Amino acid sequence: MAAAAARLLLRSVSSKDPVTNIHASLHNSFGVTLLKLFPSCTFKPKTQKRHAAHFTFHPDPVPTKYGSTMKMNLFQSVTSALDNTLSSDPTAVIFGEDVAFGGVFRCTVGLRDKYGKDRVFNTPLCEQGIVGFGIGAAVGGATAIAEIQFADYIFPAFDQIVNEAAKYRYRSGNLYDCGNLTIRAPWGCVGHGSLYHSQSPEAFFAHCPGIKVVVPRGPIQAKGLLLSCIADRNPCIFFEPKILYRAAVEQVPTEPYLIPLSQAEVLQEGSDLTVVAWGTQVHVMREVAAMAQEKLGVSCEVIDLQTILPWDIETVCKSVVKTGRLLISHEAPVTGGFAAEISSTVQ
Repeated sequence: MAAAAARLLLRSVSSKDPVTNIHASLHNSFGVTLLKLFPSCTFKPKTQKRHAAHFTFHPDPVPTKYGSTMKMNLFQSVTSALDNTLSSDPTAVIFGEDVAFGGVFRCTVGLRDKYGKDRVFNTPLCEQGIVGFGIGAAVGGATAIAEIQFADYIFPAFDQIVNEAAKYRYRSGNLYDCGNLTIRAPWGCVGHGSLYHSQSPEAFFAHCPGIKVVVPRGPIQAKGLLLSCIADRNPCIFFEPKILYRAAVEQVPTEPYLIPLSQAEVLQEGSDLTVVAWGTQVHVMREVAAMAQEKLGVSCEVIDLQTILPWDIETVCKSVVKTGRLLISHEAPVTGGFAAEISSTVQ
């Protein structure tokens, strides 16, 4: 969304009040796209002043198969997953910048007091060192959960992730691996994050075999998918939409549960257009789908991809075969974004 907003500003779409009109411009651009797909429909662009980071969070139904639930926002569901892991796995350790006092987003609050300074501890401000330590700990048999304070800061650790963690099993001839490594990072735009607190770098890592990349849309998915990443036998990067940390609230099971990786979820069935997104954009696209139905009479099938690598090709292609059209939305820049991979595969 941030990249789209920048392009709209450069094109002077909103001349008087660009910031508050960004969402209206995006509303118009999606409408124009839908109009190209459905020429017989009518769409009238309109000015609509709304906050640039506006979206409506759509909570999922209360899950019943995992036992009792508790009202949690997204950061609390992450805390719950980490708490479950530390409680059940004596080899689990959590580390990163400021995690000992709870982290800047409070995802590790209370865990150091509960489990001790040897299992929840701070690291120096060195992302390469954080991931490198995690690789070594995982190879040594620990369940290593590393936190990168913001996804924007993950790039100093790029070599450690793509050349060490991802290739460790292959390089050793399957004698060793660091599959017990999970890397968490707050991800995506937040409305005021600027250049170091707004990026969505999932596509950088989608090119690299040997790791898995996951982005949840809400608290229920965050806990189940994070626990699946921790249990998976491959290094995983778990990007957490930071704008949803407090904005997204659901009834989340208190006991541990797993949501399968590499399985997209069809959130809304439709017949005219397949809409694919992940993270916060799932909720934006739900609004777009409702707008398309109301204004254009277009029935959208909305899919949450959930796992970026390896992604669920079968579910997406099956939907596109049914609808014949595909619209993909992500927060990252368009050029080289993961939408290009999805589009090329579908075509």
